[in-house]
Amino acid sequence: MNVSEAIQQFFASLPARAASVLNSPIGGTLQIDLADGNRTEHWYVTLAPGSAQVSREEQRQADGVLTLSTELFEKLVTGREAGMAAVLRNEATFSGHVVLFLAFRRFLPTRPDVRDPRDAARDHVRRLA
Repeated sequence: MNVSEAIQQFFASLPARAASVLNSPIGGTLQIDLADGNRTEHWYVTLAPGSAQVSREEQRQADGVLTLSTELFEKLVTGREAGMAAVLRNEATFSGHVVLFLAFRRFLPTRPDVRDPRDAARDHVRRLA
């Protein structure tokens, strides 16, 4: 299985970005299983306040497991899809400590067409006035 350059760059960037992304008291290992046909590639991301470590070496036991296709994960890391929406559509599955998934998705870029609902509400109120 060939992992795209976008996915490799995403994982490589996590340790440097962790200090600005992970400011809550979070800790644990998230296993990310990227499926492509009948092959699955495993990535392990260990999160702690202000730090993230990425490994390809199998861990004893992960605190959470995110399973999705390689194609979908590439869309997540490039901002073309949203992680929570993919889970809700059952295109990705998550098991374990959900707080790890919620913390991990902070590393994912938002889609360009996504607006903060508070901004949308303010615009709506202005139009009514």
